[in-house]
Amino acid sequence: MSVNANPATPRLYFDDAARLDFDAVVTAHAPFGGRPAVVLDRSAFYPESGGQLGDTGRLGDAVVEDTQCDDSGVVFHVLAAGSEAPAVGQTVRGAIDRARRRLHMALHTGQHMLSRAMVDEARAETVSSRLGATVCTLDLDAPSLDEATLLRAERLVASVIEDDLPVRQWFPDADELAALPLRRRPKVSENVRVVDVGGFDVSPCGGTHCARTSQVGTMHILGVERYKGKVRVSFLAGRSALDELRARSGSLVELGRMFTCGPHDVRPAVERLRAELKTAQESLGDVRARWAERVADDLIRRAADEGSSRVVLLLDGEGIDALRALGGRLSARPGVEVFLASRSDGALQVLVARGPGSTLDCGAWLKAAAAAHGGRGGGRPDRAEGRLPGTVDWSTLVAGGA
Repeated sequence: MSVNANPATPRLYFDDAARLDFDAVVTAHAPFGGRPAVVLDRSAFYPESGGQLGDTGRLGDAVVEDTQCDDSGVVFHVLAAGSEAPAVGQTVRGAIDRARRRLHMALHTGQHMLSRAMVDEARAETVSSRLGATVCTLDLDAPSLDEATLLRAERLVASVIEDDLPVRQWFPDADELAALPLRRRPKVSENVRVVDVGGFDVSPCGGTHCARTSQVGTMHILGVERYKGKVRVSFLAGRSALDELRARSGSLVELGRMFTCGPHDVRPAVERLRAELKTAQESLGDVRARWAERVADDLIRRAADEGSSRVVLLLDGEGIDALRALGGRLSARPGVEVFLASRSDGALQVLVARGPGSTLDCGAWLKAAAAAHGGRGGGRPDRAEGRLPGTVDWSTLVAGGA
């Protein structure tokens, strides 16, 4: 049967978003995006659109892993691999994943309220929204948003949730639509569906929403960032917000155990640790500088005794910071050529540098060595860093024999 011959699929969720079971007749088998799909004579499954993900569930024994629609409004129930499509003409029982539908209803209702709150508190209009599987976003036409504004918006939404206001969803006639205080203009010119969140927000929308604001449960703003010249606000609502807050609370409690303090004392404990770390790093820097000075003096004396301006050293277990400290001391000496390496984690950390008056091209030398031995590295003529395989004989390589 040709899908294009079907009228737009009647949407049962328009009348009742909480309806999770229904009977329908299979009118066609038709692939969608290369995946097997079933078309019904009516459906309570919500197809992905308007930033809201599609429903999942079952059609009889077949698993519906996604719901989509085409430009003509035909709803495609995309089946999971291995699911056998019910026969055309068969009456089938549809069952929607309750947890997913309830979450999407809370997210979408929460998005409407947050968009309204951003208008009231920041004069920021919503340009686009996305209700994702792990995080939801609003893109706002605003140059920036500070923490105080975000807090006010979040608290405003919380008060609307607490007021337990009714959420009305309907198709007004043209005259009624023209009189409504819509937050944004509809994207279609006919059959405009409107969602009125207790008089707080009135917007055109075809999605699924809660029957009352209290069913949203909670809404939490996760963060804000600049995005394509606008502001992107990340948020969650309903069960996903609760799960996220519980996870963060759990992490805070665990940190409290690690610091042997209460959750509210974690921040001061971290600040103390950062101060102690800064002091330790400064002390380490002083020790490293004294070490580098002594080692540099010893290496220069040895090179002078040998009548050479080249300093070659292989260390074990030292990081690049130690090589830099030593290399900086050595390369301050006129005419010196410095070849330093440290064996760590099965590889060689390498630093090559030169002192004033030397003509060694450090970057070119290390680049050639890396290419010959399967390593990586390079830099400027006066200084270069890289990494070579741990099997490289450093002394022989510097001497030009490997």
